[in-house]
Amino acid sequence: ILNKRDAFREAYDNFDIEKICKYDDKKIAKLLNNNGIIRNRRKITASINNSIILKQIIGEYGSFYSYLNVFTKNQIYHEINKTTNTISDAISEDLKKRGMTFVGSTIIYSFLQAIGVIYSHDKNCDLCIDVIMGR
Repeated sequence: ILNKRDAFREAYDNFDIEKICKYDDKKIAKLLNNNGIIRNRRKITASINNSIILKQIIGEYGSFYSYLNVFTKNQIYHEINKTTNTISDAISEDLKKRGMTFVGSTIIYSFLQAIGVIYSHDKNCDLCIDVIMGR
């Protein structure tokens, strides 16, 4: 997926939520024919539906960050060798109740790692040492 990031950014109009929420059958067909992205109809339609729900969440909470803080309490959690936790379980469950799909606990946990809410490197991690040493 990371190798397809630029293709996704281009295909999804630079991730402009206003545009994505308005995608129609013509745009879905175009996405389904784009070799640079994952061309799974269920995932494409989920991405559109999830964008609509995300927009509703932002309207309700002011930002997605504020929504996440309901669950994370604005803390950083240090966990190693896990793929889910009670926070990712709760966020996943809430998003599913709101109608989102493809938002299981593991993907939410990975998202929380990516944004720095969950820090999962130990002090001897080669990647962390490289970053600290500027390599």
